[in-house]
Amino acid sequence: MPKRMTNYLIRIAVALITFPGVLFAQDKKVVVSGIIKEGKNKTVLAFVNVTLKHAKDSTLAAGTITGEDGRFSLSAVGRGNYFLETTYLGYEMKQLPVQVGSLSTFLDLGSIELKENTRTLNEVEVTAQQAGIDTKMDKKTFSLENNMSQQGGSVLQAMKNLPGITTSQDGKVQLRGSDRVTILIDGKQTALTGFGNQSGLDNIPASAIERIEIINNPSARYDANGNAGIINIIYKKNKQEGFNGKIGLTTGLGALWQKEENLPGIRPQYQATPKINPSLSLNYRKNKINAFLQGDWLYMKTLNKNEFAERIYDNGDTVRQQVKRNRRTYDGSVKTGIDWNIDDRNTLTVSGLYSRERVLDDGDIPYFNGKLTERRRLWQFHEDEVNSAFTAMADYQHKFRQPGHLLNINFNYTFHREDEKYFLTDNRATYIGKDTFMLIADEHVADLNVDYVRPLRHGRLESGLKLRRRVIPTNMRFFPGKQSPLDKGAAGWADYAETIPAIYGNYVYENNRIEAEAGIRMEYVRLNYTVNPDHNTYKSDGYNYVQPFPNVRLAYKLNEANKISFFYNRRVDRPDEGDIRIFPKYDEPEILKVGNPALRPQFTNTFELGYKTSWRTGSFYSALYHRITDGTITRIGTLAPGSDIIYNIYQNAGRSYNSGIEAVLNKEVTAWFSLNANVNVYRNIIDAFTVENKYPVPTFYTAAKQQLTSGNAKLNGLFHLPAKTELQVTGIYLAKDIIPQGEIGSRFSVDLGAKKLIQQGKGELFVNASDIFNTLRIKRHVRGDGFSVVSTDYYETQVFRLGYSYKF
Repeated sequence: MPKRMTNYLIRIAVALITFPGVLFAQDKKVVVSGIIKEGKNKTVLAFVNVTLKHAKDSTLAAGTITGEDGRFSLSAVGRGNYFLETTYLGYEMKQLPVQVGSLSTFLDLGSIELKENTRTLNEVEVTAQQAGIDTKMDKKTFSLENNMSQQGGSVLQAMKNLPGITTSQDGKVQLRGSDRVTILIDGKQTALTGFGNQSGLDNIPASAIERIEIINNPSARYDANGNAGIINIIYKKNKQEGFNGKIGLTTGLGALWQKEENLPGIRPQYQATPKINPSLSLNYRKNKINAFLQGDWLYMKTLNKNEFAERIYDNGDTVRQQVKRNRRTYDGSVKTGIDWNIDDRNTLTVSGLYSRERVLDDGDIPYFNGKLTERRRLWQFHEDEVNSAFTAMADYQHKFRQPGHLLNINFNYTFHREDEKYFLTDNRATYIGKDTFMLIADEHVADLNVDYVRPLRHGRLESGLKLRRRVIPTNMRFFPGKQSPLDKGAAGWADYAETIPAIYGNYVYENNRIEAEAGIRMEYVRLNYTVNPDHNTYKSDGYNYVQPFPNVRLAYKLNEANKISFFYNRRVDRPDEGDIRIFPKYDEPEILKVGNPALRPQFTNTFELGYKTSWRTGSFYSALYHRITDGTITRIGTLAPGSDIIYNIYQNAGRSYNSGIEAVLNKEVTAWFSLNANVNVYRNIIDAFTVENKYPVPTFYTAAKQQLTSGNAKLNGLFHLPAKTELQVTGIYLAKDIIPQGEIGSRFSVDLGAKKLIQQGKGELFVNASDIFNTLRIKRHVRGDGFSVVSTDYYETQVFRLGYSYKF
């Protein structure tokens, strides 16, 4: 690692204190069940006394009697070593060893047979095991209520402070340096967050979310998409008896100080940008019905982009430019539904999620010569985009007689409409052009999931199937003005159609020392992309495959507090519709973005070795990981012959590697102070490759091998102050990293938040500030054949918020 970057990481680790918003869940409780039979003729025995006792001192842990069907169930059993004792008049007392571990919520002891007129006592030895939602070391869970420094913002803003998460130059969430992350809501993909690549996270209010799960090594029961892992966003849902709820209001201001002044002759940047987020959560539970509603509205102004760039061409020409985008966002969302407990074994949940987001952008892009003495062009645009999404969900669960033996059937239907209108003004020295383009894309997605779980004495079996049908018809219309730069031949229609059936099986085993989990998901994908035959460059394309996606996890428990785990999984990143969309996007007309219908999936093999140790006041987790990706998906910029316009087009760039070490320390230092430190150091390698950009004319690009050691550090501290007050400080440092065709510079920020409970704990006041020193900015250097681009984005990062919530 470069010495300078090492020094930065050491300084940030020593200087900053950060946020323990990581809420590793408490020990989860387990249900132990079985059936008692008569040993000779195998008939079931009713009203048998069943007790569970601690192996260490024989004290009672739980007790019950069998029902008329001979079955018993012991609920809320904590992790540890026990023996099960059965007594019944005329039969011998029987004892069985029972080990309650951390991998399964239900344990089935199977059939237990009693003998007449004998007494046998078997001495047993069982080893206790560590429990908790993250004991498998494949998942971390975070409560957003503890994330005070970003409370009241969006989900994307809240995620920036979570250990292991960073954001890319275009605002996408990254896990361990990769933005190929699958985003779920309540365990399912929806139009709010995208069915391929992530989207929309900056427009989901954090106030609607209870917690966030980060799954670095998903098992076969999850979709195979997302090589970096899965982020599962859990909406709030209260199940208390009777009527209850929570109401809240957050206000804020951003961009109080200007980071960089505009280039001459354009409209002002947004300053003192307001943020308003009211929220309401309601719940009613009585008898067999639980009804819930979560509603949020978000209004904000944002200096969404403020990038200053210098384009330098090999012919000696230089272009100085600024891309300034003032944004207004109006976003409303509501989630509501009913849980119906039909009887003791059958439950039906019907719910709906609706969101409508309107984004109004006003952009200015002035183009100057290298010395800023001549303005060559001023490109201005107004975008009016409306995204409407609706998801209807039906979840049915059947509980078999054996506790934990479950059948779940889920059906989701999602409709999402993307309605974009761009009104463009091209100010030249000799004329003014007025151009317009409009896009409508309707997304229809139907998902059917069937999942089956069968508990075993030492683990469980999981299996299931999934069927997805997804279609997206799009229509792009251009209305060119005088001497328009719009490519009329690229307009028209295109239809995206995707069919994915999949089946999976997963087995979990656990004993005193060893944990094992192995599974495989078989997935068939057929994708058709039908293009308007009049399109001037692209033709209809598509692909299909049948691929296995295995996963393996092996763990060895050194003792009660120490565990080593090995992970392997294979995953895929399928191009989303936006990645292959054939229409150029003109919000930056001299650095255009275009999709590629010939884009193919990238496949990734991941290996990881993890170690975790725990003690009474904290824990330490570390992991070594290595990812190998074939068909790496990335944008490649090229110049068309005789033009100075750069075309950024998605391509499969060949093989890439990501290897690193991650460490997370969670420590309660004193009764009034606790901290969390997260450091991730990795090496990115992109092998040499050659690709062909076909739009607007075929152009080849060859890249040499790129490699760089990078990393990030987050240190968070939580102070428990008198009078029910808490203070949180968060520090983030991201080191220099490689991007395709270039590098992204280092950046850092410090956030601050505080909250106070009032009104006997029912009310809460909070105040916070993100990027309090206004230091966060993104610097990039991109090099292509015949050009290079050096840019710095001084977009809005500093926001001050004040909020109040009340539970009733």
